Amino acid sequence: MDLLQFLLDKNNVFIVAVAVVSGIMLMVPALRKGRAGSAVSTSEAIQMVNQRQAVWVDVRPAEQFQAGHIAQARSVPAADLEQKAGNLPKNKPLIVVCDNGRDSARAAAKLRAQGYADVVPLDGGMRAWQAASLPVTQK
Repeated sequence: MDLLQFLLDKNNVFIVAVAVVSGIMLMVPALRKGRAGSAVSTSEAIQMVNQRQAVWVDVRPAEQFQAGHIAQARSVPAADLEQKAGNLPKNKPLIVVCDNGRDSARAAAKLRAQGYADVVPLDGGMRAWQAASLPVTQK
């Protein structure tokens, strides 16, 4: 009963309200990330490629892809994703790459809707890749 009195005491109601609101604010990003599919970091993505033969899917426009991309990435512009998705392997994990990480989450959701089970976006996209000083090719 002492706990209930503490919670309901008018001096402590504000403290309890602040604690509840902060807890909710801390949970919101985790819930959003879980709903969108958890993005992988550059190091996690490299491990997926090395250990599970994951395939890079670059959804940036063709011009950006040609300017520089991750080696062995497949160019599948987001605008053409639904038509060209059939060319992607369903038996391997897919790592979706865009410029900054936002478009890749949407593209990953589209691929999941088309039956690709193991699809993850690269957190931060090509900007994160380049910020980590990882190699980029134009071939």
